Amino acid sequence: MVSVGSKALPSRSCSTGRGSAAATKSKKPKKGSTGDDAAAFDDTHTHHRNTFSSAPHQQQSRIRKQVDPETTKYLSEIANLFESDSVELEERSLICANALEETKGKEFEIATDYILSHTLETILQGCDVDNLCSFLQSSAKQFPFIAMDRSGSHVAQTAINSLAYHLQHDDVRPLVEEALTVICKVIAANSVDVMCNCYGSHVLRTLICLCKGVPLDKSGFYLSKCTTALAERLNFKHFSSNKDDFQHGFPNLLNLLVSDIFNHATKYIKFLQLDQFSSLVFQTTLRVLAGNDEMLLDVIPILLGCKNKNNAKGNFIEGTVVPDLKNLLKEPGFSRLMEVVLEVSPLALFNELFTKVFRNSLFELSSHQHGNFVVQALISHASDQDLMELIWDELGPNMESLFQMGRSGVVASLIAACERLHVNEHKVCNLVTVSMISGFLSNWYYFYYVLKLFYFLNFVPHLYEKFNCLFVPLWQCCQVLAKTVSLADESSKWIVPRLLFLDSYFTFEDKSNWIWQSGAKMNVMGSLILQTIFRFNSEHIKPYVTSITSMDTTHVLQTVRDARGSHVIEAFLCSGAPGKHKRRLVTKLQRHFGEVALHSSGAFTIEKCFTACNLSLRETIVSELLAVQSELSKTKQGSYLLRKLDIDGYAASPDHWRSKQASKESTYKEFYATFGSNDTRSMKNDGFLADTSNNKSNPNNVKEMRKEIDQSLGSSSFLSMDGFNRNPKKAKQKNKKNAEIGVNEDDSSRKKKRSKKEKVESGHDIAAAAEVARKNAKKRQRNRDISEASGKKLKTSDE
Repeated sequence: MVSVGSKALPSRSCSTGRGSAAATKSKKPKKGSTGDDAAAFDDTHTHHRNTFSSAPHQQQSRIRKQVDPETTKYLSEIANLFESDSVELEERSLICANALEETKGKEFEIATDYILSHTLETILQGCDVDNLCSFLQSSAKQFPFIAMDRSGSHVAQTAINSLAYHLQHDDVRPLVEEALTVICKVIAANSVDVMCNCYGSHVLRTLICLCKGVPLDKSGFYLSKCTTALAERLNFKHFSSNKDDFQHGFPNLLNLLVSDIFNHATKYIKFLQLDQFSSLVFQTTLRVLAGNDEMLLDVIPILLGCKNKNNAKGNFIEGTVVPDLKNLLKEPGFSRLMEVVLEVSPLALFNELFTKVFRNSLFELSSHQHGNFVVQALISHASDQDLMELIWDELGPNMESLFQMGRSGVVASLIAACERLHVNEHKVCNLVTVSMISGFLSNWYYFYYVLKLFYFLNFVPHLYEKFNCLFVPLWQCCQVLAKTVSLADESSKWIVPRLLFLDSYFTFEDKSNWIWQSGAKMNVMGSLILQTIFRFNSEHIKPYVTSITSMDTTHVLQTVRDARGSHVIEAFLCSGAPGKHKRRLVTKLQRHFGEVALHSSGAFTIEKCFTACNLSLRETIVSELLAVQSELSKTKQGSYLLRKLDIDGYAASPDHWRSKQASKESTYKEFYATFGSNDTRSMKNDGFLADTSNNKSNPNNVKEMRKEIDQSLGSSSFLSMDGFNRNPKKAKQKNKKNAEIGVNEDDSSRKKKRSKKEKVESGHDIAAAAEVARKNAKKRQRNRDISEASGKKLKTSDE
């Protein structure tokens, strides 16, 4: 450890008797050598920098020298000092400035060192904008190589995110733009190398987002495929609607960077079309250019392989590239890129793509495992009725075949688009209904994909009213399936067991004497069907809920031990079934929780059981796991389960563990009773976590609840970066300081404040937020009551 004194750890290149003047000097960036960097890119310079032999991704070799021992020791001392939480905010900034001075000339070696790179990240987060820009300018020549390194990419990412944070202050924009220009120049010169690198690809995408002005908390959509793409697609919500959320970026710098990237990429576009990492860069680029039709009409033809630039209407795409494009649509990397192309293309280019590439090939592409996603994107972004009629003519008559091939996503997109554009609405409804009822039981895969269609349509709330008759067949299908695996006048007890052993039951000659197939593997399709069924409203699946809760204890244990069966149990525990039914199933695993947890897939099942149970059953689970704690800690998922259920806390103090669980449960219930939707409030299940976390049909309410929680918690971390602060100890340090601000408060009030903060830090963030929100609501109500009472008094006196 290093002793902490006044202005600790000065730069080793400075004199030992440094004072405030030296500190001020260390904060000033070096500018002499970069006077022309703010100008436009020097195209000649960048073209000469990017030299390749035969392969476009043949990276220039660079040998990393070992960091000298003195620098290693110096940075290690800084890391130990920051971990001690004993450095004041002003002193931390000074230490970071001195450390960055020490890294000059050794940026590549330090950034690519596995250990020292972590320290450098912390320093870049803690330094001021002057020193950050100075570091970027001094390391500019090595920045592409840093970005393409496993450890260095994190350093580059941290530096870019730090710049985004400092841009909240307008007075630093010229300084940040100067540093960004230098970085963009060298990155563009090596853009093909960088975008084809698994680490460099992410750094380049982040740099593009920064130039566009994408906020850090919104960048996830642009950097990767959106997890809610299906919902947005079916509801026709373009990601370009987020453009109002952009900060003031650097549009000229973005245009220059994109132009230079595509100038270098043109020569190697045949290779880049198939490369997954460059595909991600191109996807991000197209997304940030959404709405900029002029730039899009320049870059999209390049991505499609066109060599001659021709922006005349109807001539964007060369006829010679069409056969290659049809084959590329079946490649995983290019198919994802084409989805984004269809999302952002101007109308004229979109129509030309349909006419030249997709027309008369829609069914063939829909049959392909990758091409069907491109067809979904095409359908979802069709904007006029005539085009939708042409799409319907190709896919409408083949709807049953699409079901049989498992392309429910294409059917769901077709339904949503027809409803949106008012094309063949009744025809769609009738055809889908007939396709589902006719012969789905002759093919279990067919039936499974029919259920998947209903699951997809859950993302389109307005279709419940428009196509309500579509959900009548859902109930009918579930009823028919239940009758198919049940004999006449037989109870529903055997529905789930027979679906778990689907092949065995239907190949058994005397079905009335069929028994549980002990030791046999459970059926994949039967498991998938049951998992999908348990996702639907409990009103449609009552026989299945009754069946799974009526299973014998021995059968439940065998189901949990089977990898396919355990997924069915987990799906039921996460469903909207009443809590009493879930607890009835979990109770059958008593005295076997430890055995189940030691199984390869049992840890996940035990976690779902714990979430769905009340306090007494939770304690039973934890006490049984405590008996096998040593064996469980050696398994792959055991250590996670021990932490999740706080087994050590229960072993140390069962009473404290119980009170903690009871407090968390009551606070969650009170929070959702106060702020939840009507649907959420109506759920009276005791498994509060399971029920609220699986209310998938109302995502907007969940988002609103998260906002309420975030606003109540607030942020007190060092630098206060949304989604960026990587040092929770800094937040803890500031919380302690805030607790000591009230000098005139008595000791008891201080202890109360500290206990509340410790509760938030120990995993009760949401619970504490709910408690704060509840008290604030009561306080506001009291104020309203007082004001109303005073108003009445005044009115009485006037009379």
